Amino acid sequence: MTRRVRRKVAKKGKDDAVSLSYLEIEVEDLGLERNGDVDWTSLPDDTVIQLFFCLNYRDRASLSSTCKTWRVLGASQCLWSSLDLRAHKFDTATATSLASRCVYLQKLRFRGAESADAIIHLQAKNLREISGDYCRKITDATLSVIVARHEALESLQLGPDFCERITGDAIKAVALCCPKLKKLRLSGIKDVYADAINALAKHCPNLVDVGFLDCLNVDEAALENVSSVRFLSVAGTSNMKWDVVSQLWHKLPKLIGLDVSRTDIGLAAISRLLSSSLSLKVLCALNCPVLKEETSISTTKTNGKLLLALFSDIFRELSSLFAETSNKGRNVFLDWTCSKNKDKNLNEIMTWLEWILSHTLLRTAESNPQGLDNFWLKQGAALLLSLMQSSQVDVQERAATGLATFVVIDDENASIDRGRAEAVMRDGGIRLLLNLAKSWHEGLQSEAAKALANLSVNANVAKAVAEEGGINILAALARSMNRLVAEEAAGGLWNLSVGEEHKAAIAEAGGVKALVDLIFKWSSGGDGVLERAAGALANLAADDKCSMEVAIAGGVHALVMLARNCKFEGVQEQAARALANLASHGDSNSNNAAVGQEAGALEALVQLTRSPHEGVRQEAAGALWNLSFDDRNREAIAAAGGVEALVTLAQSCSNASPGLQERAAGALWGLSVSEANSIAIGREGGVAPLIALARSDTEDVHETAAGALWNLAFNHSNALRIVEEGGVPALVHLCSSSLSKMARFMAALALAYMFDGSRIDEFAPMSSSSESTSKSVSLDGARRIALKHIEAFIRTFSNPQAFAAAAASSAPAALAQVTEKARIQEAGHLRCSGAEIGRFVSMLRNSSSILKACAAFALLQFTIPGGRHAVHHASLMQGGGAARVLRAAAAAATSPIEAKIFARIVLRNLEHHHQVEPSI
Repeated sequence: MTRRVRRKVAKKGKDDAVSLSYLEIEVEDLGLERNGDVDWTSLPDDTVIQLFFCLNYRDRASLSSTCKTWRVLGASQCLWSSLDLRAHKFDTATATSLASRCVYLQKLRFRGAESADAIIHLQAKNLREISGDYCRKITDATLSVIVARHEALESLQLGPDFCERITGDAIKAVALCCPKLKKLRLSGIKDVYADAINALAKHCPNLVDVGFLDCLNVDEAALENVSSVRFLSVAGTSNMKWDVVSQLWHKLPKLIGLDVSRTDIGLAAISRLLSSSLSLKVLCALNCPVLKEETSISTTKTNGKLLLALFSDIFRELSSLFAETSNKGRNVFLDWTCSKNKDKNLNEIMTWLEWILSHTLLRTAESNPQGLDNFWLKQGAALLLSLMQSSQVDVQERAATGLATFVVIDDENASIDRGRAEAVMRDGGIRLLLNLAKSWHEGLQSEAAKALANLSVNANVAKAVAEEGGINILAALARSMNRLVAEEAAGGLWNLSVGEEHKAAIAEAGGVKALVDLIFKWSSGGDGVLERAAGALANLAADDKCSMEVAIAGGVHALVMLARNCKFEGVQEQAARALANLASHGDSNSNNAAVGQEAGALEALVQLTRSPHEGVRQEAAGALWNLSFDDRNREAIAAAGGVEALVTLAQSCSNASPGLQERAAGALWGLSVSEANSIAIGREGGVAPLIALARSDTEDVHETAAGALWNLAFNHSNALRIVEEGGVPALVHLCSSSLSKMARFMAALALAYMFDGSRIDEFAPMSSSSESTSKSVSLDGARRIALKHIEAFIRTFSNPQAFAAAAASSAPAALAQVTEKARIQEAGHLRCSGAEIGRFVSMLRNSSSILKACAAFALLQFTIPGGRHAVHHASLMQGGGAARVLRAAAAAATSPIEAKIFARIVLRNLEHHHQVEPSI
């Protein structure tokens, strides 16, 4: 506003849900020049009311606190005739603050027992409709008080979740207190006994719509007494006596629609009801397992009656309700909604059908029974899409939720049915969902975003969502003050961010900032939104450019805050994964160092490696692995207890998933680059678990375990430990049998380190003469086995013809042929220290021809042009005088041909990196 401002005070409860309470504070006129600015306070009253009408209730209350004029307009009766409080914290204090606005409230939707308890404090005596969900904890006492205070009530709906603590006593109270009741729909009541139903029949003469859904017991005979009922649903109710039903319910004089979906009703009862009832027009029996496809029943129509079942053409059956059917088909609901010439009775039938179909389809999708694939593909998906265009908001919501649910076939692994997802896409479902997501109804926004999120697990659907502008819509919804909307939008961005092609678009739409802001906004009390936001950021952080966006937006601090403070394992896992991905771009940005420097980050990740949840341990170890590539982080991790924690983790994960095993060994590999850490790992007992992991059946685990053992073997005490713990056979097996060239290479290097001429028995503890002799024999035997397999490994990369040509001529082509055969592509990613490079250079002087060849082979891998650290290694070799040693090895008559040729190639590589003078 350019003239006045008001400060909004948003109260927060214990779960940080935003309350609808605002404090109006007068401030002086700012005295700004108009300078062409719009004076919003001069808008016509009807325009302001329309503006208010497009806002949610929280924003209406906020905007009405702007000035006195708008406060009056904001309290207009038309703005507060309906209230949806499901997304907000609604307690007694909130209800009291809203009471002055709710004098004329007629429709109320709420969620949960606390909200139910607060309803009476609204003092909305003219309340006509109440609809609640998450009603498991609502008691008879609460419901009785609600109905006693709202005698004008005409509609009461509680569900679709089960009302486990409500009994027939509360139903009797409803009947006694609400004589104007027209609609009663209750879900999950254990026992709807005869007295309760008879009370409804006696005291509610206008009761036309009754639903006892998913109940355990309903007295069938008593329902015959509710003579006013026109629409009756017992969908999902068990223990029904269908022989009693078929003999009595056809006598209900006004019954037009009957819903027995998801029950065990049989063909005989269906046939009798259809043939005997004089008033019945529609019988819905969807997903009734006892019913089988029967041509005789599926085409049955008696006096205009129709049956809706899985085996019938539902759209054609519905079209038969209309005199003109040529333009109906799959647009039957939309055509009816848009029709100007409506029949009152038909309106009632179609309104009821929309409700019961959306309910049954959602319930069926939730249970996901076998054998319905054909139905979903041919009719179910189209029905849900059609119902999404209903004029009833609750029907639209359930249809969107149904779409979100029926495509999912495995919650744990986030797997969806490809055929169902693409059926939604083919029928125009993406555009319909995006339109709902842009609605001002927050309930529709939330359910549409949920459906888009689930559908986007399919790459083709994700592409369609992006092409239709869905990324911008979801990014906007992620900024919503409604936690449920923001949570589902974050879920949509999480799934879309899996695709590399969508990451940049999410960043351009402001999605990164929105996701980071969500973490700060719902830092407590919002585990669902935090997990989704962190998961989306984790995916985005895997991209180099997006990872910088995450850091700039404050993502490092936000994610570390979650890792330190959040106790929910899903949030911990995604936060650790996001930090791991942020730290994975060490060569291209500074995020690795930034994460390590964030206060408490390393301590939090070390602590998470002790989590009881494997996924959390895995991602925390992965983050520490990536962070250990930075020298400062490496030492800080050790100082934070990382060595002990990771050794403990490696000791405990012999039977864990390959992912956890790989990351546990990888983190120890990263830490062991430091000699001090390497010694500490050996001292803490890290050798034995790494040897055990080296025996894994998984190639990725081979690589990280072999890499860690290679680093540890650099230290003579650790080398002895490896021998004593049975590491030589394990490394020999890797060197000869692993399908990973990288694992074989590093196993060979570890063996070479251990037996490169330094007698590791000299570092063994003093022992008796006989023990020393035995140990010496054992070490000698291990050395022979190791050298034998190192030699065999080197020879797998040699080509006798290429070697012969290279020995006869130093022509570049001959050397290039040898290089191509010997190249291990992944070895170019290894970064060696000066001490390690010096160790290989010294090994070129070893009396063992095998170790000479191994050293030259290793130096070749580290200096091949194009390797990530080749220039760094070449620089270290220049500083260590390696060129002279290489020339000597290449020229020595006693050197094996492999050592000679590999040494020549290394010299040429050094020339390529301009580190030495060209050799003559």
